[in-house]
Amino acid sequence: MTRRLFVREVRIDWDAAPDSYVRSIPALRRSSTLTFTVPVTFFAGTNGTGKSTLLEAIAAVYGFNPEGGTRNYRFSTYDDVSDLADAITMVRDLPPTRSGMFLRAESFFTMATQAAEYGTFGLHEQSHGQGMMAFIRMFTGPGLYLMDEPESALSPQTQLELLIYIDELTKRGAQFIIATHSPILLGFPHATILSFGEDGIHTIGYEQTEAYRITELFINHRASLLHRLFREDEGTDGHDADER
Repeated sequence: MTRRLFVREVRIDWDAAPDSYVRSIPALRRSSTLTFTVPVTFFAGTNGTGKSTLLEAIAAVYGFNPEGGTRNYRFSTYDDVSDLADAITMVRDLPPTRSGMFLRAESFFTMATQAAEYGTFGLHEQSHGQGMMAFIRMFTGPGLYLMDEPESALSPQTQLELLIYIDELTKRGAQFIIATHSPILLGFPHATILSFGEDGIHTIGYEQTEAYRITELFINHRASLLHRLFREDEGTDGHDADER
């Protein structure tokens, strides 16, 4: 039986898209439809491939504040939201619920301040990672959870805690779409990993992700990798450059 999801499909109508920088992002420009089939989907890929841009547009179309928070949050610190949302239509199996959120690590300080206005205090009195997990754990019901690089504030141990939380909520009917570089988060069982690259957006396996391959290379071959990265230029006479 197919699981009913809060977002089943995202369609980009490039004929309706404004003439802006989003048209120059290859991964996005070469894509018109994304279909979600499982409760947890990851957006993976190097910096600048459009992961956060698409996630932000999905959040805006769904009704979340583009800078983060719940569907009730309305704050704006800097108007840099992309206009990709203007070209997106969404297919849903389920209507929005009161639970769910859009988490942006870069704007968490403002989100924590907004949370205090709704009666949630203490987030600023904790470390960045502790405050973020405390905010995340405020939500316990089924809903859509969008997260943009949550690992930027979380230690490896706390990322494992986030995996447990994701598992708990998906069992209650939640759906997650997460943009991440974390090989820990990407290891969540039975998730779909969408790779953003020059050739578009396509599904890949965990071991194929750049995050896994580079981390595995660093852990298993650290000395030789660092030697290649930091070796000094050699002179034509065979002596190190700084000895000439």
